[in-house]
Amino acid sequence: MSYQHAVVWIDHLHARVIDFNFDDKHVVAVEREGGQRQVHRKSGLPGTGKPGPDHHFFDEVAAALGDAREILIVGPGNAKVEFRKDLDTRHADVAKRVVASESADHPSDGELLSFARKYFKRVDALRGDV
Repeated sequence: MSYQHAVVWIDHLHARVIDFNFDDKHVVAVEREGGQRQVHRKSGLPGTGKPGPDHHFFDEVAAALGDAREILIVGPGNAKVEFRKDLDTRHADVAKRVVASESADHPSDGELLSFARKYFKRVDALRGDV
């Protein structure tokens, strides 16, 4: 089934993708392989000391978004920003469908879906797609 909207909540270890129309939903959970990653390397090494983005994890999340027409990215910290940059550079077809990125701590699936429905209702009303 093709869904009109999708919301993805993402941090560096987990992602939840909810594809939905206003009367139906589909939830997909994506987990990063390998568990917690080392955030900082030992001192004395050149570079920022932080690992780069996990492209394999971002690829799985992008695939889980399917063919939703409009996508909202939410999450804590920088993971949503890194995911958006990865989409812009590696998944341009998905990046074109991203409407916005918003901050959100750790909502339940119900809270996330409610937030996304309200958000897309406002966006659709502003566009005249009511």
